[in-house]
Amino acid sequence: MLHILFLFALVLAPASHAADFCVAKLKGAGGVSGYACRDPAMVTAADFVFKGIVSSGNTTNIINAAVTPVFVQQFPALNGLGLSTARLDLAPGGVIPLHTHPAANEILVVTSGVIKAGFITSSSNKVYIATVKKGEVMVFPQGLLHFQINGGGVPASAVVTFNSPEPGLQILDFALFANDFPTELVTGTTFLDSAVVKKLKGVLGGTN
Repeated sequence: MLHILFLFALVLAPASHAADFCVAKLKGAGGVSGYACRDPAMVTAADFVFKGIVSSGNTTNIINAAVTPVFVQQFPALNGLGLSTARLDLAPGGVIPLHTHPAANEILVVTSGVIKAGFITSSSNKVYIATVKKGEVMVFPQGLLHFQINGGGVPASAVVTFNSPEPGLQILDFALFANDFPTELVTGTTFLDSAVVKKLKGVLGGTN
């Protein structure tokens, strides 16, 4: 009888639920745990829809590619969900150079064209390269150097998703040649000729 009464009391007890969502209030400063929540009573269905990746990005640049991010700053409904996404556009000859996301795994879904992509393992420097066609998916493990290149003669696009609201990004070429990393140290640590280093620094805006 006592256990029946206990169960009955649980049923009648007022529910205590965690918030289902936390649409970000971007006016304040974000912290490690994200942004403050907007009043749920003021949230509408439109807050859960993002239309900023319907159109292709501007690929008129040195890499003939564009990345349109969809992080919490662009899509406040992502706040607290541990997710982010982006659109990739690759013109013919376009490339997303070798880079890494220190804080997230990445899934790439090709939505048009063909993309050649790959990653390099940290344990043995083994390279995995695949040609990914429309509708196909490739995964890039967290923290590994990886790339995407247009694999055909027509524009290609993809949507990538990360299991982190802030996946982080470091592009290898920019880390070496787009800053004030001294040429003699770049040469000494990469075995590249100093003339090559200076040329790449000139292209990417580096100094020293």
